[in-house]
Amino acid sequence: MRAVVQRTLYSSVTIEGQVTAEIGPGLTILLGIKKGDQEKDADYLMDKIINLRIFADEAGRMNRSLLDVQGEIMLISQFTLYGDVKHGRRPGFTDAEDPDAAEPLFQYCIKNIKKRGVSIKTGVFGAHMKITIENDGPCTILLDSEKQI
Repeated sequence: MRAVVQRTLYSSVTIEGQVTAEIGPGLTILLGIKKGDQEKDADYLMDKIINLRIFADEAGRMNRSLLDVQGEIMLISQFTLYGDVKHGRRPGFTDAEDPDAAEPLFQYCIKNIKKRGVSIKTGVFGAHMKITIENDGPCTILLDSEKQI
């Protein structure tokens, strides 16, 4: 499982011209699910994301977590994070999980975040979405559950 975590001031999801979700300050997460990913991968990533100390403290240092600043999360499913361009110029997505298996794991991630008391909004799984992101910093962190210690 891969995540692109962006510290944001605002983000929104628009589908067919309608804003379907939006958040204020917090994290916008693009989440890719790989074939074979399990709940333990989701547990690892969601814990890491929620506790990342990437928000400024009084001294301006990145020393606070999403929980500390009571920020929100925008979670977007993005299978293209597993795009492979090693051969040719058109990406292949054979490593990305099939939608029927990925969606329950995506829903598990949502529940994992909610049970921690964090406000979460999401895109619509499998929909064509327009994402507006106002990156703060910019601050972007890449996480991969395969890189656990």
